[in-house]
Amino acid sequence: MAFGWLDEQARLRSRAGLVRTLRPRPAASPLLDLASNDYLGLARHPEVTEGAARAAREWGGGSTGSRLVTGTTELHTELERELADFCGFEAALVFSSGYAANLAAVTALAPHGSLIVSDAGNHASLIDGCRLARGTTQVVAHAEPEAVRKALRTHEGTAITVSDTVFSVDGDAAPLTALAEACREHGAGLVVDDAHGLGVLGDGGRGAPQAAGLAGAADVVATVTLSKSLGSQGGAVLGPARVVEHLINAARTFIFDTGLAPAAAGAALTALRMLGREPERAARARAVAGELYARLTAAGLEAVRPDAAVVSVRAPSPEDAVRWAADCRAAGLAVGCFRPPSVPDGISRLRLTARADLTGQQIERAVRLIGETRP
Repeated sequence: MAFGWLDEQARLRSRAGLVRTLRPRPAASPLLDLASNDYLGLARHPEVTEGAARAAREWGGGSTGSRLVTGTTELHTELERELADFCGFEAALVFSSGYAANLAAVTALAPHGSLIVSDAGNHASLIDGCRLARGTTQVVAHAEPEAVRKALRTHEGTAITVSDTVFSVDGDAAPLTALAEACREHGAGLVVDDAHGLGVLGDGGRGAPQAAGLAGAADVVATVTLSKSLGSQGGAVLGPARVVEHLINAARTFIFDTGLAPAAAGAALTALRMLGREPERAARARAVAGELYARLTAAGLEAVRPDAAVVSVRAPSPEDAVRWAADCRAAGLAVGCFRPPSVPDGISRLRLTARADLTGQQIERAVRLIGETRP
């Protein structure tokens, strides 16, 4: 039978406690949400939803084609200009997802004969970009600039180093300044995924590259998502204008994909402007993360000190993590549950999102429920 082997795969997943299922959520959920990536609490903000509706009314339900045919509207280019300006880069290019943006950046900037130095803790989208690129990939120890130097010394020619700015599992930050120094010593480019930094780190949420003094550098490219702090959907690559021009002509996930829906572009642009007017949202997200961490550790839980808005709590096993998350849900709290293969070190976790709009009472309740349901 053509797909009979899938039954054995399903049995193996079940025995390992790694079965994943979809859980549709209602429009109005009674759960306290610490599971989503809505860091600034903007996904349902009336201004953002009206920005999406207005864009759909003006430009239509879809972009109608690839960006090179009919899928680029004036709204797309407006978003790109303002996003680049806000983050401090020369140019930006918007994609239909952050995943597509990462695939584009890595594959288009790592031609045949090049070297890609990739952090062991990178997101799956960067890993897949490395696998699809024509260059050779060398995976190095997590957040170790000296390991990057060692890898770059072995190669003469084009090279890039790719890293998350904030790693999605534990919420720890990459040593961007040291990584940039290592790259510059060897003439390599630095490509960073700032999905978890935009809206949280930097001056008023301008991102981790801006915080590290790397925004706008000729040898630095950043990718971002529009689906976390900006409460929308989509992604973008930020960098020198010549990099963006190259992606327009060489990135397959740009050339052959339908452009971002106008509603998503409108929502993202509205949220970006709100962040510019209300920079305190970024500081609040960081403060909530710090308070969550302090309360969790005081309760005797094994939490990881956050560098941005992701707070991780370690679980004894994959099965315990699943039960813990389910018990939290039954008690009225939604939390993320990360298990292999989503975690590079094999340690299962609950992952909490420190949203800027959480109140002190909600933080206290969340920590209490996590403590009461611990395995």
